[in-house]
Amino acid sequence: MNLLSILLQAPASGGELSWTGPLLIVLLFVVMYFFMIRPQQKQKKEIEKQRANLKVGDKVVTSGGIHAKLKEINDNNYIIEIADGVKVKIDKASVFALPQ
Repeated sequence: MNLLSILLQAPASGGELSWTGPLLIVLLFVVMYFFMIRPQQKQKKEIEKQRANLKVGDKVVTSGGIHAKLKEINDNNYIIEIADGVKVKIDKASVFALPQ
């Protein structure tokens, strides 16, 4: 039997209501929250914390995979140096990770 047929079963005989269907749905959402949604929220907070602690001279990796050195910090963007004398302006959300 697949999950859908189990959830859509008719109530038990004698007029009793079956609570297994709604209980399985609630259990599924609880499992999804703890294994998928919560870890993503933690990772997002960690990345935001790292972005807030950046300072000029730090090495960064952009979401496109470019390794660079941070040269200037503005309100909504960074200016990074990807090679000697080659500076690029990027959005703050583009800084994905710090190299280890």
